[in-house]
Amino acid sequence: MPGPGAGPAPSAVGTAPRLAEERGELSRAVIRALRSGGPPRYGPGAVRVAEPWGEDLQLALYLLYELHYRGFEGVDDAREWDPELLRLRRALEERFLDALRAGLPDAPRTVAEAFAPLLLEPVDLTGSLSHRLQTDGERWQLREYAALRSLYHLKEADPHAWVIPRLTGRAKASMVAIEYDEFGAGRADRVHAELFADLMDDLGLDRSYGRYVDHAPAPLLATVNLMSLFGLHRALRGALVGHFACVEITSSPGSRRLAKAMRRCGAGAAAEHFYAEHVEADAVHEQVVRHGVVDGLLTDEPALEADVAFGCAATVLLEERLADHIRAAWDRGDSALRRPLEE
Repeated sequence: MPGPGAGPAPSAVGTAPRLAEERGELSRAVIRALRSGGPPRYGPGAVRVAEPWGEDLQLALYLLYELHYRGFEGVDDAREWDPELLRLRRALEERFLDALRAGLPDAPRTVAEAFAPLLLEPVDLTGSLSHRLQTDGERWQLREYAALRSLYHLKEADPHAWVIPRLTGRAKASMVAIEYDEFGAGRADRVHAELFADLMDDLGLDRSYGRYVDHAPAPLLATVNLMSLFGLHRALRGALVGHFACVEITSSPGSRRLAKAMRRCGAGAAAEHFYAEHVEADAVHEQVVRHGVVDGLLTDEPALEADVAFGCAATVLLEERLADHIRAAWDRGDSALRRPLEE
């Protein structure tokens, strides 16, 4: 922690991050295009044969999406709307969406069906990462978990803000009310992204935006890419609402367990506070998102119900894939990251 007179810790939203290291043909094409200012160059069948869940495609998609957030150090901001990059992004999105739909052959078609399993706390929590961290997680595992989640939490609520101009009436008013809380209710030091940066300080992690992208495996990148995919497409506004509702419904119980995990490991006051804050806030947000945002949207646009259900189901699918990846690595005694963290 800074000493007397040291001033506040640096913001989590400072300079643009550096470009990541390539993981294959597609991510290499994106990185070289961004560095050179030229178009992305890749083989004619590269997208078609790329593994949709794989490291290369997910990183390429993540990099293209980040042009709509903070961009990258040394990359012209105008590349956000480069037609060749957008053409590649669209092709990658189609592969990703096809994989999501294939992974959900029995996807729910109604909100009631999608939300029902989320509204009851499971009796058996042995498969829950938050439960594992609460009961016997070690500090190195908390650090890995925080480093992974930082790729979203340092821009928490940003992807969901894109849906606001696409909503009307009750849905819009309710969504803005939740986002107002997420963005600190008028106080910069209460912005949830800043609270997570403080958590990272407590755990001895680098709070810089995008710092741990090279550590993050494809299952984590996919969870972040999902909300960008839904957020950037007006046609997927229902899916984004479903994603947001899923996150808010499931957040409070998991946050309670993670707050206890931080306290048990002596992670620090800021680390515990981030999750404790979400226990109360997201319990309220759950009610607002269900009865205000979701019900309001479906009152105005009832044809979007299947999309809302799909967004929820896709979120569960990707979170389960990520949990399986982390759990399998930790069960072996290995790191869940692509490279180990510095002490």
